[in-house]
Amino acid sequence: MTQAALDWLGKNHEEIVHGLADLVAIQSISTDGEHHAEIDRTAKLTCDMMRQAGLHNVDLLKVGGSLPYAYGEWLDAPGKPTVFLYAHHDVQPVNFVEQWQSDPWKLTRRDGRLFARGAADDKGAISALLGAIAAYRKTGNTLPVNVKMLVEGEEEIGSKYLLKFFEAHKERIKSDVIVVCDTENIEVGIPSLTYSLRGIVGVQVDVSTAKTPVHSGMAGGALPDAAIALNSILGRLYWNNGALPIPGMYDQVRTLTDKERAAFAKLPFNADKFRQGAGLVPTARFAVEEGYNTYGQTWRRPAVTVIAQEASSIKGASNQVLPKASAIVSCRIVPDQKPEKVLADLTAFLSKDPPWGCEVKVTPAGPPVDWWMTDPNGPAFEAALAAMRGGYDRDPVAIGCGGSIGFVGPLSALFNGAPALLMGIEDPASNAHAPNESLHEGDFKKLMASLVRLFDNLGKLTPARVK
Repeated sequence: MTQAALDWLGKNHEEIVHGLADLVAIQSISTDGEHHAEIDRTAKLTCDMMRQAGLHNVDLLKVGGSLPYAYGEWLDAPGKPTVFLYAHHDVQPVNFVEQWQSDPWKLTRRDGRLFARGAADDKGAISALLGAIAAYRKTGNTLPVNVKMLVEGEEEIGSKYLLKFFEAHKERIKSDVIVVCDTENIEVGIPSLTYSLRGIVGVQVDVSTAKTPVHSGMAGGALPDAAIALNSILGRLYWNNGALPIPGMYDQVRTLTDKERAAFAKLPFNADKFRQGAGLVPTARFAVEEGYNTYGQTWRRPAVTVIAQEASSIKGASNQVLPKASAIVSCRIVPDQKPEKVLADLTAFLSKDPPWGCEVKVTPAGPPVDWWMTDPNGPAFEAALAAMRGGYDRDPVAIGCGGSIGFVGPLSALFNGAPALLMGIEDPASNAHAPNESLHEGDFKKLMASLVRLFDNLGKLTPARVK
């Protein structure tokens, strides 16, 4: 049955790619609030694709004021484990349009990759999961495991309703294993299973010096400049290849073990390729702390980033002393940091001793997202690693991730400690959230082959033996 499913994938690859092309053609941008109609369309198309793949009880679901979720299931494997599959159908906006080499809403083949907004993050995962399901349903008309698949419509805006959805539908979605394909392979062709994620704590910093702007010829040098005051505050965050200068930030950070350091050191890393991929200017150096490599830094050390700053429009600039300026500071947190403590430490650090005595207000920028880490051992992980070894024809690696997927920990807990298998679909060249987002087509094929094998491997276990 497994070989027939694998053969089906090979024969029907173009059909799967066409399905992905249909998905990426819809501009399901969730970040601006202006594309709800497109998000509805993508959810409906996902439901249609679920039915075509062979899922049952397909439905379009909402909770509270959420954007739509697509849900489908196949539960005709009594006594077998139930696998919960997650993906999301919303995408980021198209930024830096002039840098795109092809239409971001038209799937384009180039240099062995599939280019489009959402191709990698995360519509490629929708197609991959449904491709693996269809491979079984279109051949033997059955699956080795039970499947429940949920495709969310607001992941790119923080999944603010997702935990409410889980709670409202917990009996309907309850499963033994969680599978998510929204992470990265460390390099093209190297299958990677992610076992740790950083969390996020964000704050908005608002600086006020006056009620109105004043002509800089009249008051420049006499009145405090809100933009300069804000940047003076943000400048406190500069770490100069050392630890972040925020008091208390490292009080709860879990120390890297010697075993972890050795494992990170063995992973492939090309500094020149990393520089080139990031488009780093020639004079810029890496910001990594002394004593850590890039993986240790991005997976297991906290980080701060100014993700937005606003004082005045450059296009509409005039000679004024600005009275207000704002910024959003995003802090990635790691095991064992507590979000509430990081929020308090960051707020105190940015609020203290304001330049010129200006008013500084620091408030949370969205709900915090906790970190997650698991032990990548046990029957489910063994099943996944074996499946990836077969799909990619090489040994997989266990890696961390500097990003966040906030639902993984709470969902695992809701399922009584169900193992979460985070299988890579992106790679360092995927440019998720950036111009020329793409999916490596060879790895796309290998991921689907791995998922087919994963279903087979998990089907050899009982629900009680999955953990």
